Amino acid sequence: MSQSWSKLNHLQIGKYGEYFSKMAFTREGFDVYTSEVDDKGIDFVIRRNEKEFFDVQVKSIRNNNYVFMRKEVFRPRKNLFLSLLLFDNNDDLPTLLLVPSLDWIEKKHSALIERNYENSKSNPEWGLSLNKANIENFKSNYAFKKQIEKL
Repeated sequence: MSQSWSKLNHLQIGKYGEYFSKMAFTREGFDVYTSEVDDKGIDFVIRRNEKEFFDVQVKSIRNNNYVFMRKEVFRPRKNLFLSLLLFDNNDDLPTLLLVPSLDWIEKKHSALIERNYENSKSNPEWGLSLNKANIENFKSNYAFKKQIEKL
């Protein structure tokens, strides 16, 4: 069944992405805990065992749009990840990627951007700029299954 993701509005595509991401982590054997209030840039917490917890922020994008997380709530650390869903109208399911937040600090990929907006009304942010030149490499580096194996 082919799905035209363009039929969904911004909130619908975001909610779909959150649920899809939660199900993927559950399928990998993680416990998933949803936050009731998303005021700290965390959509849910995953747990591998009693000692290993990870915070997850989810972003869903279509057409390789720019996506960002405000620095005031998305503070890179070892146990924080971006779960990124790429929605393409040619695919039945979104592509699920998992990006360790520390990769922004370590500048591990050219698509990972830091914007500080000095003397501007905009708040500092960690961004992700995907385009035709870097998308395939980015998808390969941050494939969900590949990143899960590192946890």
